[in-house]
Amino acid sequence: MLDELAAAIARHRDGLWSDSAVPRLTVVAFDEFLGPVDLLYEPMICFIADGAKRSIAGDRSWVTGRGEMLLNSLVLPVTATFERVPYRSAVLRLDGRALADLLLELDDADPRTLPGPGGPLTAPMTAEITDAVTRWVRLLDTPDDIRPLAARVESEILYRLLGSPLGPALRQFTLADSGSARVRSAAAWISARYTEPLSVDAIAAAAHMSTATLHRRFKAATGMSPLRFQKQLRLQEARRRLLAGDTTAALVAEAVGYTSATQFNREYRRAYGLPPGQDAARLRDRMATVAGA
Repeated sequence: MLDELAAAIARHRDGLWSDSAVPRLTVVAFDEFLGPVDLLYEPMICFIADGAKRSIAGDRSWVTGRGEMLLNSLVLPVTATFERVPYRSAVLRLDGRALADLLLELDDADPRTLPGPGGPLTAPMTAEITDAVTRWVRLLDTPDDIRPLAARVESEILYRLLGSPLGPALRQFTLADSGSARVRSAAAWISARYTEPLSVDAIAAAAHMSTATLHRRFKAATGMSPLRFQKQLRLQEARRRLLAGDTTAALVAEAVGYTSATQFNREYRRAYGLPPGQDAARLRDRMATVAGA
């Protein structure tokens, strides 16, 4: 069954990461090893049909391989390394309203078993989940079926997930006032203001937590302190802009919130191993090699 899912993903690849005509579905497929890749995870579930991926966030890392799924419930800058290829995955971007509606329908809106700190979690895919995800991706084979069936199949996937080890975390995802929700709120608040000077006190106030509680819960969920999280967002955006070209390191540093080009160059080199311009040139060469493979 995993082979069928992998084949369906491969049929609809369009580059390495491909948004699709099915709402909230992204397919990921490539055959060559990639070096470490900066990604900004949003709330999503990644279903891996083939290959393996390591996601690294600060001091934490998660490995997800063939037949497994990864739930991420907050905005999170990560470095991904793909440890086995070919790699095939289907990504479901979480819709909190759809999940809450399903829980109300099931009369199951009160999560009594609380999960951990709210960061990424992994679990094996059951046969029922694999079957539902395969049928969801296969809707791309018959575009006329997408509008009447996509939401129904997505609802079935969520229903199956609620009965899996990821169920408690999914229930927690629908709550507006919980420890995990406050960490998500803090991460989203920082993401919207990452170019601005921020203090831990301001972040804690926005998340309605004490600074001590914020630091403890935020690091447990993301592997980073709030200010390190902000710095990682800045560096990832700077790298993206440099890779796009037609700019300078000094302009990029200013655009992402650095007041000192020297500090930017120092932190960039510490994160990526090379000065900004050299790293961008290396990335462009690597991407050209992958595209031509």
